[in-house]
Amino acid sequence: MRLSTGDRLRIVNTHGSQVVDLWAMAADDVLESMSMPHSRNPWYRLAPRPGDAFVTNHRRPIAELVTDTSPGVHDTLIAACDLYRYRNLGVEGYHDNCSDNLRLALKAIGLRAREVPQPFNLWMNIPIKPDYSIDWLPPVSRAGDYVDIKAVMDCVVVMSACPQDIIPINALNPLEVEFTVLG
Repeated sequence: MRLSTGDRLRIVNTHGSQVVDLWAMAADDVLESMSMPHSRNPWYRLAPRPGDAFVTNHRRPIAELVTDTSPGVHDTLIAACDLYRYRNLGVEGYHDNCSDNLRLALKAIGLRAREVPQPFNLWMNIPIKPDYSIDWLPPVSRAGDYVDIKAVMDCVVVMSACPQDIIPINALNPLEVEFTVLG
């Protein structure tokens, strides 16, 4: 969907157990996109808090996390799932994935991205252990938790209710989420 500067997007974790991959790209150039590595730099932490801006790969603010009613456990490290990820997990044949969902969503509005940027993984619970390894755990969010994200520039936003059902990040049961654009 296209958002104008100042528009707010509310994303609701309807059942409390769903991860959502979220991308934002500059409306006039999808090659300029929200970047987790560039955004973490000014936050000085791995996940944003309300009031934190997401910046692009050109280090320009593109969106701001305005509200988060969840415990605030989100991931900014893990790439979007794709066909290769599912093959590595032992899946034979095609499996729905967030990378293809991004491509299809952009195609539906006449756009194309050459690369799949790293998403902001809402409600994805990837704790870092003392030995710097990671776990893949179900979300700690509750049914009805939501985030409000404000567009800081005109942008295209894509969301994917992650279809991951091999590891427990969606409690092994991908479900729908709700969203509303608040002008």
